[in-house]
Amino acid sequence: MLKNIAIGQYYNADSPVHLLDPRVKVVLTAAFITMVFFVKNYWGYAALLMFVCFLSVISNVPPRVLIKTLKPMFYILVFTFILNLLFMQGEKVIFSLWFIRVTEEGLNQAVFLALRLLFLVAGASFLTLTTSPIELTDALERLMKPLTVFRFPAHELAMMMSIALRFIPTLLDEADKIMKAQASRGADFESGNIMQRARNMLPLLIPLFISAFRRADELALAMESRCYRGGKGRTHMKVLRMGARDAAATVLVAGLFTGIVLWG
Repeated sequence: MLKNIAIGQYYNADSPVHLLDPRVKVVLTAAFITMVFFVKNYWGYAALLMFVCFLSVISNVPPRVLIKTLKPMFYILVFTFILNLLFMQGEKVIFSLWFIRVTEEGLNQAVFLALRLLFLVAGASFLTLTTSPIELTDALERLMKPLTVFRFPAHELAMMMSIALRFIPTLLDEADKIMKAQASRGADFESGNIMQRARNMLPLLIPLFISAFRRADELALAMESRCYRGGKGRTHMKVLRMGARDAAATVLVAGLFTGIVLWG
């Protein structure tokens, strides 16, 4: 059920990608996401696919884990693909039936947008799969630290983002437990069309919201009991330092970025 969804989860493994400085991973992920918007042809997407496969191999993240992170996007991808395929105007018609008119431009646009969404999710997923929540919090805080000159709450914002990411698998697990409890009482979440399944999910909202507020209250009490008072005066157990591995990763992504901008 929902516990098979891997969004926001960390995959613990011993790999060069896991050992990269989290600040470098955040910056390179942002560069990869930007790179996706520069792709203009299928050769560019082929290069991105090869890069994602290369990342999957060297990060020791199994393809099945990466595919699990893409599953929630399936219906959005299908909807986006069909919408662009049927309503994108073009001159070269490749299929026509009554009011349905599929053009070559519409097909290309539909494929491009679907691939773009896939690579955007894949890039963000690699960041969360190879970076623990604590490392991600430290990286975001260090990257935003220069903004503290303008009284920007860098630590607090980084902590909020980290907690939000950590809450995604927690809430999915809680929703899965509620679904199983209601299924044992006769609720049916598997049969029917998409609209019927969505309607059957509505009774989950109230207990899920109550559970989320309870978890948030427990987390707040736990943080207060440990005398958490924000980032002022706090030190870090692990000092972040960049090395040769980080430089090599930066050169690799910079080279791919340049190639995509010039020829992709």
